[in-house]
Amino acid sequence: MQTDAEHNGMFVDLSFPADDSSLFSDYTTPLSSLLGEITWLRPQEICEHPLLFPDEPVEANPKQGILGDCWLLCACSMLLKNQHLMNKVFPQEQPLWGDSGYQGDFRFKFWRNGQWIEVRVDDRLPCINGTPCFSRCVSRRAFWVALLEKAYAKLHGSYESLWAGQVCEAMVDLSGTIAERWSLKEVKSPQQPNNKDKPNGTRLSQLSEELKKRCSISCSIHSATTELGQFHAMSVMEWTNVTTKTGEKVQLIRIRNPWGRKSRGGTWKESGLGWNSLEPSCAQALLGHTAEGEFWMDETEFQQEFDEVTVSYPIIEEGHLQSIFTGNFLTHSHQIGGRWVKGHSAGGCRNNSTFSTNPKYWLKVSERGEVLLSLLQWALPELAAEGSVKLAIALHVWKVETKRFNLTRTINNTPLLSHTHVYDREVVLHTHLSPGFYLLVPSTFLQGAEGRFLLRVYSSCSTSVSVMKSTPPLQPCSEGDWESISSHGCWTVASTAGGGRNFPTHGLNPRIPLAVTYDPGGNNVRVTLRQNGPDDALHAIGLHIYKVPDGVSCSSLAPSVLSPVVRLVPHAHSQEVSVSCHLQPGEYAVIPSTYQPDLSGQFTLTLARRIHRKALQFQECLGSAIQEVSCISVMRR
Repeated sequence: MQTDAEHNGMFVDLSFPADDSSLFSDYTTPLSSLLGEITWLRPQEICEHPLLFPDEPVEANPKQGILGDCWLLCACSMLLKNQHLMNKVFPQEQPLWGDSGYQGDFRFKFWRNGQWIEVRVDDRLPCINGTPCFSRCVSRRAFWVALLEKAYAKLHGSYESLWAGQVCEAMVDLSGTIAERWSLKEVKSPQQPNNKDKPNGTRLSQLSEELKKRCSISCSIHSATTELGQFHAMSVMEWTNVTTKTGEKVQLIRIRNPWGRKSRGGTWKESGLGWNSLEPSCAQALLGHTAEGEFWMDETEFQQEFDEVTVSYPIIEEGHLQSIFTGNFLTHSHQIGGRWVKGHSAGGCRNNSTFSTNPKYWLKVSERGEVLLSLLQWALPELAAEGSVKLAIALHVWKVETKRFNLTRTINNTPLLSHTHVYDREVVLHTHLSPGFYLLVPSTFLQGAEGRFLLRVYSSCSTSVSVMKSTPPLQPCSEGDWESISSHGCWTVASTAGGGRNFPTHGLNPRIPLAVTYDPGGNNVRVTLRQNGPDDALHAIGLHIYKVPDGVSCSSLAPSVLSPVVRLVPHAHSQEVSVSCHLQPGEYAVIPSTYQPDLSGQFTLTLARRIHRKALQFQECLGSAIQEVSCISVMRR
């Protein structure tokens, strides 16, 4: 497919053309009323001497147009506070208008699914009556916001796809950081059960002065009970402490509305009574510090007016995050991908007996330290035009003593840490962990829900993350549960490498006892043999299951009585062989072997058996519904 062309020497992006296909996705937003009214112009056709950034920093602030993407503009304000991030998203030394190398194209980079991807667009912008109708800078000659918005719209499939969204998602896409949403109305945290860092107004007020300056903070309104608008997001620009004439300490917060208009009410509006309580010089300095669309509130008004804040973790040039809880730099980081596959690894929440089939990961903590865990579900490009449907996801953490543990018993215990399943793109857990091994299990609420995800770990201490290798999934059952036990062994030449049943030394092979106690009908045993060696040095391996006579132990079973064979797996040149079967209650001996005798090697044998215990019925519930912000001030025609 042709993706670009030139017209009069200017780049033309055919993959995101200047027509309705780039504007609309399903015509379900108020944008549909503009059908046929929008024209596309390049910046030099809109004004004389266009710029990327104006000389005055305040004129570079984003201003919302008729597109409901205030959530994106709040994240754009984050870039103005961090030149390193701005250069990452908007690479420097791109030819501008008037430069000899200018061809009408611009390149941006966005962080998606664990990596930075490049998006190239031409600079034709949607206009009505010769003026950009979507987001722009305060200065009408500056175009960095309009161009970034176009590239982000291309990433999502259309401009209309940007109508309503989450500030935290845009913050992550423009930085690669982690962002948390804190409710100002609810004390209860979705982080369960050992959470001491409750995301509420108290936590926000406890941010240090340094972190308030370094963090990017947005505040959102979900209700219609305020004159600031419903489902609208704004940016927190500054926190300052003042002392009134009577000696009272008051914390004031400067807020920027992307509509470009100030608040009309409150104690600290321009003509509000609050300013009379301050020394005139102090009041004059603070009021003179407000730019277009900015206003002041005290902390009490802030918590009354807004429903939620979004706080991003500061990120430094080396890529390290700074904790918003302690201020520590989390200098160790890992990320690893995975997926939920129906019938294989999409086990659903802990209400389901198939929960154990979800992907599992080892987290090794070398010393006590602060740890930040993130589970992010992928944004799939092929679903961008349709609007990617989010899954309800959660992350669960158990402390285990060693890597050799009983999985069923562990996950039937209360997790050390977990997050309620929510329809968010990313869920975050913050904690302090002692040295040892931890089991991480990401899950969806619904069994069989498919998707890809990214698991991220940031810590102040040395950590490592790896996939927990597991046996093929067991079929769910209505009665009873599965219990798995793994053991490690080896074939040693002239000792325990007896070979297959064709050889008289077969009985020298290692033998592992298997006790079957429950027979509900159908397969009740699964045995998996895996040889632990490189792919280019694999032996032909197999296994045999023998019935142990009553009154005889597995270890004392003589080679001469190793019959009859109840079940066997033919030898194969494979790293892993397995068998699912039905066995009557009784004692059995499992003998793993190589086909030829006197071949050395190491192996892992996993025995899974049905046990007489109903799967525990956990009453996991979904978290609150997601609230997206999109409000516009007026629909101008």
